[in-house]
Amino acid sequence: MTPLNCFHCGEPANGEPPITLLLDDQQRLFCCQGCKAVCETIHREGLTGFYDFRTEPAITPRQLTNAELGRLRELDHPLVQQSFVSPVKAGQEAQILIGGITCAACIWLLENHLQRQAGVLSFTVNYTTQRARLVWASDQVQLSDLLVAVHQLGYTARPYHADEVESALKVEHRSMLIRLAVAGIGSFQSMMLAFPMYFEMVSGLSSDFISFFRWFSMLVATPVVFYSAKPFFQNASRDLRSRHLTMDVPVAIAIGLAYGASAWVTVMGGDEVYFESVCMFTFFLLLGRYIEVQARYRAGLSGNALVGFQPRVATLVSSQDSETSIVATHSLKAGDVVRIRPGETLPVDGEILRGQSTLNEAALTGEYLPETRIPGDTVHAGSVNGENPLDIKVVSAGAQTRLSSILRVLDRVQSEKPKAVRMADQMAGKFVGRVLILAPLVWLGWWWYGADNAFDITLSVLVVTCPCALSLATPTAITAATVKLRKLGLLPTRGHTLESMNDVDTVVFDKTGTLTRGELSLLSQHNAGTLNADQCLRLAAGLEAFSEHPIARVFHDLPKAQVSNVKNYLGGGLSGHWGDQTLYIGHPQFVAEHSGLALPEAPECTGIAIWLASDQQWLARFQLDDQPRADAANAIAALHELGIRTLLLSGDRSGHVQQIARQLGIGEAIGQASPEDKLAVLQKLNAEGCKIMMVGDGLNDLPSMAGARVSVAMGSAADLTQLKADAVLLNGQLMQLVEGLATSRQTRKVIRQNLWWALIYNLAALPLAAAGLVPPWLAAIGMSASSLVVVLNALRLGKMPTPARASRPLVSSMALP
Repeated sequence: MTPLNCFHCGEPANGEPPITLLLDDQQRLFCCQGCKAVCETIHREGLTGFYDFRTEPAITPRQLTNAELGRLRELDHPLVQQSFVSPVKAGQEAQILIGGITCAACIWLLENHLQRQAGVLSFTVNYTTQRARLVWASDQVQLSDLLVAVHQLGYTARPYHADEVESALKVEHRSMLIRLAVAGIGSFQSMMLAFPMYFEMVSGLSSDFISFFRWFSMLVATPVVFYSAKPFFQNASRDLRSRHLTMDVPVAIAIGLAYGASAWVTVMGGDEVYFESVCMFTFFLLLGRYIEVQARYRAGLSGNALVGFQPRVATLVSSQDSETSIVATHSLKAGDVVRIRPGETLPVDGEILRGQSTLNEAALTGEYLPETRIPGDTVHAGSVNGENPLDIKVVSAGAQTRLSSILRVLDRVQSEKPKAVRMADQMAGKFVGRVLILAPLVWLGWWWYGADNAFDITLSVLVVTCPCALSLATPTAITAATVKLRKLGLLPTRGHTLESMNDVDTVVFDKTGTLTRGELSLLSQHNAGTLNADQCLRLAAGLEAFSEHPIARVFHDLPKAQVSNVKNYLGGGLSGHWGDQTLYIGHPQFVAEHSGLALPEAPECTGIAIWLASDQQWLARFQLDDQPRADAANAIAALHELGIRTLLLSGDRSGHVQQIARQLGIGEAIGQASPEDKLAVLQKLNAEGCKIMMVGDGLNDLPSMAGARVSVAMGSAADLTQLKADAVLLNGQLMQLVEGLATSRQTRKVIRQNLWWALIYNLAALPLAAAGLVPPWLAAIGMSASSLVVVLNALRLGKMPTPARASRPLVSSMALP
């Protein structure tokens, strides 16, 4: 009698009385009430396509216990959510780790089921990492209710924490080592037995002795096939069911056929066995993947490279008695004060209350030189304190820090597949399909020809043409380049950013805050009275110390004279007493009106003129203006050397825009441009066929940034501007734009090299294998070596020199495609 299985999970449904449900005029049988309830939910929500799409039976759902439900309800507490929930537009965002996913249909079901829940704004699952990004409206639904909805489908859900993933990676690493060791021992033992007979080192062996060799080889190869090669069979089975061919399909077929044929010959008798080829093929495949994973991990490509910059505990300073205590970082809240000792990493974003020290902010900005920070300065989590202790007032902690935002952006970028990666996957899939068709034809040809080694040749064809190198060529290079850009301080925020930067031939800059520092500075001083320059500067600083106007901040760090009875005149300037004299500082009309002096004659100049006078005479004129960034001129020159056209597009007064353009060497500059004007200029450039990168920092730059091929926001830009940009220049160093463009071109060059190598290798190896010139064990070595070549070539991107770090002559001589 045929056993009856559960319609939902596939387990035996032998309960008495039977558990049934009428669906679409058919009586369905279930193993338990849980599977029946899940099936009813799926059917009620119109998601029965799950049963058509799935390639693995669903797991058996179980009822949540009170303890499990209580743990889920605890996740609604604000203090608990601090460690994994962050506010986003219109709701809250959390990273969730989903358990129980067996195939792509599970993701389809989860995404569609959660999207139907009240208050869910977005829910997407990454099949590779089994991580979900959940965005919900907290005023409409609680997080625990949504996690319960996941559990009700038979899956598990819990907050994602990077340290758990790190532990999982260590377990996977240990498992890979064990599988590799088993395959290595098997290869060594089987080759010891096979080599003497391959090269006829021994002769006159009896049939019993040869049979013993074969049985012993099968004993050695069996754990290699059923343990070491198990992941290949699992992946191939999944790929065949989902009708998506990958490199694991020919690998599994080759190992399975070779082992099966060898076992048949060993038991039933025959000429050739391939146990040594099976072991070597498995060993070299595992060795290649192990080296690849290790190389990616060392390069920081696992996505957790920044996790080490997030401390788990912090030293909390009591507001009452200044006593300190150790607390969990996620328990900190705004207003708390934490103490950071020398060498420690900041766990929060905040403001320095006490202490002065240098901070290494390389994790955030890519700038390796420490920066001096004093009381009042803003600091960020991930920075490493230098020589002195600091007391920091917490502004944001946990998932709200800038470092956490960078990690979320990196997660999003690495989960998106650029066009080049999708194309490589399609090429590999088509190549596998053609190899699976070609291999039987090769066997038929040699069998018809009467060759005794037709099976050997077919096995070599399957092995040598495995498109491992083709599948690894593009994603490894793109991931290596993305991590390199992050280290430089240029953070890609979209999956297409690196690819889109390849063809940029025109860079359009905003002025204020982009090419310039976005703040006034003292350009020059002209003395007009009897006091010397130093006295005038001290008097000006003494007066401006009583103002917080942006103009006054220019003088705040300068030595100050003692000035009393200072009065602030809104929109005009300041006055005060110095000895028996009354001083005035401000724009010339204000100073002339209050001092009774005639307006002085001054040359026409750009910027802002601030005058200092006493009630007796004019003392000095200070010329203030916004100055270009220190590396702006070098960055523009480097872009020109790369053959890239530059434009300055600003809403500021035309005279100053033209002056900055001349100062930096930009040939085209447009001033007094509204946001609509900027967009019109970019549309005109697009019509001319230009591939544009727009660099800006203000909200008024958003329309023009949207019209560019690639948009870059400065690290000091408004949050909305950074959110809409394709990349963020965290450290504000314009030379990193040059490095980013050069890196994108180097990446394209490496991808082309990898693809050409993979194609040439496969096209050259295929006829050699089909001609019977490549034995199976040599095919395994060749295929593994080909994969390692593309991985190591891609990892070179992290060490390639780029213009900002190389000498200037190197910029003009770089052979970029």
